[in-house]
Amino acid sequence: MLPSKIDQLKSDVEELKRLESTASRPHVKDILSVEIRKLETEIIKLVDSSSQEAVSTSALNLSAKNNSAVKCYDVKVTNYAWDQSDKYVKLFVSLKDVQTLEKDQIGCTFASNSMELNARGLQNKNYIFTVKGLLHQIDPSSCYWKVKTDSVVIFLAKVKQGTKWSHLTSNEVKPKPDFSADDLDSNGDPSSGLMNMFKKMYEDGDDEMKRTIAKAWTESREKQKMDF
Repeated sequence: MLPSKIDQLKSDVEELKRLESTASRPHVKDILSVEIRKLETEIIKLVDSSSQEAVSTSALNLSAKNNSAVKCYDVKVTNYAWDQSDKYVKLFVSLKDVQTLEKDQIGCTFASNSMELNARGLQNKNYIFTVKGLLHQIDPSSCYWKVKTDSVVIFLAKVKQGTKWSHLTSNEVKPKPDFSADDLDSNGDPSSGLMNMFKKMYEDGDDEMKRTIAKAWTESREKQKMDF
């Protein structure tokens, strides 16, 4: 817009100068001369303004280019705590200054037995918090999250409301030992129960296990004969 106005003013100046050269009366020439100087002054101001605008635009473009060149790298989040109510399992994820992010920079995805939190562009880092293999199923459509000061609270909706979770994930549950009172015989004889357990191990084991048990059994029988 400025260049076209400058060109128009230059044309006006040229026209006034032509009139000034043809004017015969001194008073008319003085009026034309004053008007010419006014227009020339305005042209100088517009040229300066146009130059400053060009410099500002260039600086903004350079700043935008530098900002776009900043690369973020992924960081796995491990600092969290959890609690529960009858309806929800609540996860408390610590993220400093997370409240400064825009809404489109943070989000959660939910599945029936997992969830993932993404906080993008926080201090030039993309923070990722993932939980897989939840102890019980959740309802993804009823799950949600809230951004707090330096933290995010995630609400996992329980499918079975009122059920108390002993652990957050199934991987945290320790397997029970494969042994019970059934391994003893009906009269409670420990040696008989031990034999039943070895028999079960022999039947379920691989070739190496069977050879080991057979060898132990043979050595035990020979030792018993020697004792007699």
